[in-house]
Amino acid sequence: MRRIAIIGAGQAGLQLALGLQAAEYDVTLLSERTAEEIRHGSITSTQLMLGPALALERSAGLNLWDDRAPLLTGLEVTQWDPAGPEPRAKRFTTSYDAEARSVDQRVKLPAWLDLFAARGGRVETRAVEARDVAGIAARHDLTVVATGRGALSALFGRDTRRSVYDRPQRTLAAFYAHGVTGRADESDTCLRVTVVPSAGDVIVLRALTVGGPCEILLMEAKFGGPYDCWGDRPEPRAGLRRAVELLREYAPWEYERFVGAEPTDAGAALYGAVTPTVRHGVAELGEGRCVLGMADAVVVNDPLTGQGANNAARSAAGYLDAILKRGELPYDSRWMRQTFEEYWEQARHSQAFTDLMLRQPPAEQVGRVLGAAFEHPEVAHRFANGYADPRDYRDWLIDPARTDAYLAEIL
Repeated sequence: MRRIAIIGAGQAGLQLALGLQAAEYDVTLLSERTAEEIRHGSITSTQLMLGPALALERSAGLNLWDDRAPLLTGLEVTQWDPAGPEPRAKRFTTSYDAEARSVDQRVKLPAWLDLFAARGGRVETRAVEARDVAGIAARHDLTVVATGRGALSALFGRDTRRSVYDRPQRTLAAFYAHGVTGRADESDTCLRVTVVPSAGDVIVLRALTVGGPCEILLMEAKFGGPYDCWGDRPEPRAGLRRAVELLREYAPWEYERFVGAEPTDAGAALYGAVTPTVRHGVAELGEGRCVLGMADAVVVNDPLTGQGANNAARSAAGYLDAILKRGELPYDSRWMRQTFEEYWEQARHSQAFTDLMLRQPPAEQVGRVLGAAFEHPEVAHRFANGYADPRDYRDWLIDPARTDAYLAEIL
């Protein structure tokens, strides 16, 4: 039986571990925290999962929350500038072609970790340092690094050809809240985005957290703007109150919903900044040993476009397929590079889309597409559903010339 080590117990690492376990591989999962520590810790992400990624979970029998996780049925985008010459808001609402849901990783990951252990999986709970990886690789036929946290990701090295940015483009603040007032219209089941050019983006979505359904409020702040105010990292209640006061001025329709909201728990706030990065997929450790990187260990996007968890699910499914097809052949560096490149063929579209949406000043074709979306429902629908499979953007959004050709057919 082939022995495989997976370092990291996030979406990608656990999904891969459970898939290999079902195929009767000898899997060791190294997790920095126990299931209980994850469950009772602070939030780690906003983890929007769209149709294709949810289908991967379902095909693996890992969709454990379909009866509890709120359904997101579409996308609502509002754009306005309260200080501009025409402060009237523009808005479109459109439907998703497939379901979308968000399950707090403090719910999902402990459940999957417990499931892996209950099925006989070997779990080592400890922090893995970069210096430990060579020893782990020596004891296993294949070692996969599935965490982008800490120094482990540095093993893979930044790919300067594929990395557009070398520093964060936004500062981030996320809150999980109860007591958000609904409107009993279609926007209540939509993921809602409010775009203010001088401030950044407010993103609101329904989710399932440890205490039941909730609403997530994510503020994507442009540096130096009014949303860029989280350096003191306030505790959740104070942070949420500050965020709600910002909504009063910059997204008053969301302020009406959140004015009475409270944090879901003591760990319901997250602050930070992400440097979008593409790393090399394989790390050379010396003495002929290599390890394979996956998901956030090698491709990291800003959460503005909600691609992180979806990429993790695709990465796990692709790596599982590659490992099963390898049979008894060695997991050599050539095979590892090929496996990563096959994943990159998908991930590059998410990366290109996210990098485009982060661009400052904004990419000209994005402004024209959003402007068309406010007037033409078919443009809004195509834009919203591209998030689920960003390969579609290659044909009409990433390249300004293709945007011209597409809009010429619509307008």
